[in-house]
Amino acid sequence: MFRRIREDIQCVFERDPAARNVWEVITCYPGFHALQLHRLSHAVWQLKLRWMARFMSHIARFLTGIEIHPGAVIGRRVFIDHGMGVVIGETAEIGDDCTLYHGVTLGGVSWDKGKRHPTLGRGVVVGAGAKILGPFIVGEGAKVGSNSVVVKPVPAGATVVGIPARIVEAGPGHAEVGRMAFDAYAVSADLDDPLNKVLVALGSRTEDIDGRLAEILQRLQDLEKDPNVGDLRRKAG
Repeated sequence: MFRRIREDIQCVFERDPAARNVWEVITCYPGFHALQLHRLSHAVWQLKLRWMARFMSHIARFLTGIEIHPGAVIGRRVFIDHGMGVVIGETAEIGDDCTLYHGVTLGGVSWDKGKRHPTLGRGVVVGAGAKILGPFIVGEGAKVGSNSVVVKPVPAGATVVGIPARIVEAGPGHAEVGRMAFDAYAVSADLDDPLNKVLVALGSRTEDIDGRLAEILQRLQDLEKDPNVGDLRRKAG
């Protein structure tokens, strides 16, 4: 138990440069508090004391602003930064070394009693405000951009953004996932939405066509003013 607490504290220092000392992490990080309280409520949930477990998670939400269902399975060294508004559903599973920012939802899209929430592989980073909805897998080392809405599986190591989320960076093979680096807020070299890229390209093309049309009109006007053109028209008439 104490070993896991030490791991939780250490991962805060690794992923948040604002953390100054252990006492600050223990007393001032709601994500750290929420995870410790979840471990207790999850243990009670496994003892089939369902109401007690739910009540404990309710108290944790009141204290931290983070709602984690006691049935959710959370791995080691998970970091919830800021945390306010995070919601993690009953059948959600979060692998080791994952990072979630504020406003993240791991939710379901059906009322089925079975698996209805997502599974995050090891090392997944979910940016602020992102929603991952459904009983599918987000592969190891994947990154979900802020405010994205993910409704289908994400390959290992990939970066997805947008509504609905689209892949903007293909991930490495599974063999390379173990050496991925941490990316705060799931920021990478290029997080532009593919749809936005298409719209920008269309806008640029439209501007080019408008410019060509203006040039053609100007040349026609210049021809109208040319006296030689007027003489030719009179002769033709």
